[in-house]
Amino acid sequence: MSEAASSRGLAFKPYLGLAIGVTAASFSSVFIRLAEAPPLIIGAYRLGIASLLLTPFALWTAGAELRRLARRDVALSLASGVFLGLHFAFWITSLDYTTVASSVVLVATNPLFVGLASHFLLRDKLNRLIWLGVLLSIAGAVIIGLGDFTVTGRGLLGDFLALLGAVAGSSYFLLGRQLRRRLSLLAYVLPTYWTAAVVLTLAAWLAGNRFAGYSGQTFLMFLLLALFPQIAGHSSLNWALKHLSPTLVTVSLLAEPILATIQAYFILSEVPTLIKIGGGALVLAGIYIAMQGERRRETDGG
Repeated sequence: MSEAASSRGLAFKPYLGLAIGVTAASFSSVFIRLAEAPPLIIGAYRLGIASLLLTPFALWTAGAELRRLARRDVALSLASGVFLGLHFAFWITSLDYTTVASSVVLVATNPLFVGLASHFLLRDKLNRLIWLGVLLSIAGAVIIGLGDFTVTGRGLLGDFLALLGAVAGSSYFLLGRQLRRRLSLLAYVLPTYWTAAVVLTLAAWLAGNRFAGYSGQTFLMFLLLALFPQIAGHSSLNWALKHLSPTLVTVSLLAEPILATIQAYFILSEVPTLIKIGGGALVLAGIYIAMQGERRRETDGG
């Protein structure tokens, strides 16, 4: 294999990891629909099981690195986990007050917060193509949920919680980007996932949710959520963060509702409307443009 071909292969791997992460994460909606449990319990079991499954493997392969983590890295990993837990807690709770479409649209503003913070706070300058991709993708997400958007009454609280979920999720990805530059994947995700599991467990307990007495199918969904959206999905996204900007990673996550819609069509027999298809096409166009902007930035040396 030539040096140029080898270089192209290495450059392609982060995008492959990103695609795997988004695809695995997209199964979350279907598994949640099939789990008959309160949303916060679903989140707590998802992160709790994922953390338990990862612990022996992480200690075996990255135990030495975990033991010598600097206090600053430990603190930032714990903060990242808190933000991940808050992201799920705010977003899941918002579904009790506003429509699913409104919640998803507001959570989809992740790339905007990440882009602004990256550009102005972290000096991770974004070019015009990336900004265009961000705006097009968010516009597509808004179109998908426009017909069911809630802005009055009880829905305002749900909309505000969903927006807080976007801010928390953005903070999680921004911290992950900083930590992944110097930590291995497992050394980062293990303390992060455990912290998020604790946050969600406390939230479920404070909400008065019960932790036992669910059906076998529901516990199977908990396990599948841990294996696919969390371990395969979020871990692949966190791996990609070492090589790609958090803005591109969060923009790519806007493809998750599109993949979930396809899965819902085949698994749950839910037929998407034309406006959702059009919005989805705009999201995909925005992701493609943002990827081209990322590649141009890499070519220009950042």
